[in-house]
Amino acid sequence: MTQERAPDRAQSLIGDEAETTSWDVARERLANPEHQRTCWLATTRPDGRPHLVPVIGFWIEGAMHIVAGEGTRKGRNIAADGRCVIATTSTTLPSLDIVIEGRADPLTDDDSVRHIAEVLSATWPLEVKGDKVYGPHAPTAGKPPYTIYRIVPLKVFGLPGMYGMDQFDPANLPKPTRWDFAGA
Repeated sequence: MTQERAPDRAQSLIGDEAETTSWDVARERLANPEHQRTCWLATTRPDGRPHLVPVIGFWIEGAMHIVAGEGTRKGRNIAADGRCVIATTSTTLPSLDIVIEGRADPLTDDDSVRHIAEVLSATWPLEVKGDKVYGPHAPTAGKPPYTIYRIVPLKVFGLPGMYGMDQFDPANLPKPTRWDFAGA
């Protein structure tokens, strides 16, 4: 299990003296997503070309989690190089778009896999067999068996989202912020 951790540093993206958005706001958006939120996962193919795909992402215990079949392009890319970026938008007003840079590592401990599968069971019924999970086919996950990947953040960027921004005074929008975590 990953411990929920706070960033080591928050920095404005528009100047040293500018306000930042609280990590608590970003963490709340990650932990309590709007219904049917889409995340986008960027990985790198072995030949260096980028790959971007929508995924279902789950913020659990301080890390983003995704599920992928081993035969999918994203699964093969992560196996070759776990460095990745996952991003999501928010429709909670005022909206906050969040981009997480980190490394996707497969969960290989049977107890960790079982624990995450139990958390996911409210939205996606998964059966655990060792360090793999099986369940209904998800459009971007490929075919089972699935591997659960944990993406622990190294850097996170929070940006005012486009959704509903015209409904707020700019002073009341989230402030463009970068949060750095240990290991960055």
